[in-house]
Amino acid sequence: MKPLLTLLLALAACAPAAAAAELPRVFLAGDSTMADKPLDLPERGWGMALAPLLREGVAVRNHAMNGRSTMSFLNEGRWAKLVAELRPGDFVVIQFAHNDEKREDPKRYTDPATTFRDNLRRFVRDARARGAVPLLATPVCRRKFDAAGRLRDTHGDYPEAVRTVAREEQVPLIDLERSTAAWLQREGDVPSRRFFMWLAPGAHPRIPEGRQDDTHFVAAGAEAVAALAVAAVREQNLPLVPWLRP
Repeated sequence: MKPLLTLLLALAACAPAAAAAELPRVFLAGDSTMADKPLDLPERGWGMALAPLLREGVAVRNHAMNGRSTMSFLNEGRWAKLVAELRPGDFVVIQFAHNDEKREDPKRYTDPATTFRDNLRRFVRDARARGAVPLLATPVCRRKFDAAGRLRDTHGDYPEAVRTVAREEQVPLIDLERSTAAWLQREGDVPSRRFFMWLAPGAHPRIPEGRQDDTHFVAAGAEAVAALAVAAVREQNLPLVPWLRP
């Protein structure tokens, strides 16, 4: 009986590790609006707020990085590193455009009708080749209001390019451009500042001069965007739904 008992105890000890190995991971590819940030600063990417909305044990692998476009993410080897980590059943949320729009920078600029779409298609196909599930996300809105209090479009043709690739490749779409636009319009011009890096002089010791940043979030903004992303997953019953926290 002793060898049998030893075997049963060993199997029991391995069970939690085996169960954890079966859980998917959620990989994030994107720019500064999604990226991890130093915890001693107030800025937060919305990817940092995603883990608490997922089931216990579902890890977030945030590969998003400040200042990256689809082109620079590829050329710097960041996408290859992400793909090498993928295993079947993982998810990959892909959100770019903020830096692809920078026409003055040839290392980052992509055309929304051609190279931007081509790069998104590559991301989708590479992820699928590894058995992972890609999800495309349109870019989050910048906090730009006109004199009448209407939110201004700053992304041009890029959100529609993402939607087009999602349709063509039959990829789940998280339309953050539309959901964040509706959210910011509801909040209004001045009230919405509390979600962004609008800091008064002296409000933070690391940023003594203050800041007025309409692109990057503080914790409240990151949490709001992560909640919008999860809401879109639920509303569309996307494949990630079983792994969301109830």
